[in-house]
Amino acid sequence: MYYRFSRGLRDVEDLLAARGIVVSYEAIRAWVEKFGPQIAKRVRAARPRRADKWHLDEVVIMINGVRHWLWRAVDKNGEVLDILMQTRRNARAAQRFILRLIARWGSPASS
Repeated sequence: MYYRFSRGLRDVEDLLAARGIVVSYEAIRAWVEKFGPQIAKRVRAARPRRADKWHLDEVVIMINGVRHWLWRAVDKNGEVLDILMQTRRNARAAQRFILRLIARWGSPASS
């Protein structure tokens, strides 16, 4: 539950307690430390593979009165490939973002 969903250690402790399993959040932390890499590897393997068609998204958001540009790259399955947020909007940053995507995920399909 800790790796699969956005739950904290104490949330997992409460969920287990509701099912009659009494365990401290420290024990859960130790389990996560010991078995976490194996679980994370299985979760990553079960994910669908990266699709060959991408969508790039740009949104302007205000944070404490300052404009920020948020770029997101999403594949056709809805998996977020990468996110970039900065206070400046320029073509060089967008090009670096796309080159970083290609370096990490390979080239998308050309269509």
